[in-house]
Amino acid sequence: MERVTLRIPKQQIEEVEQMVETGEYPNRSEAIRSAVREMLAEQDTGKERPSEKHKRRTWAKV
Repeated sequence: MERVTLRIPKQQIEEVEQMVETGEYPNRSEAIRSAVREMLAEQDTGKERPSEKHKRRTWAKV
């Protein structure tokens, strides 16, 4: 597994920490990996439906 460094707004990290504290995820890294998997799965689904390609989800929520 590779290490990636990224900047995330404090509010979003606090929300991820809440998910970790409530037991939804074991740690921050797994929560972020889960979000990446979901994003990639959604993108793959879009490839199956060309008519929906122009409706790409905007992941940047700042």
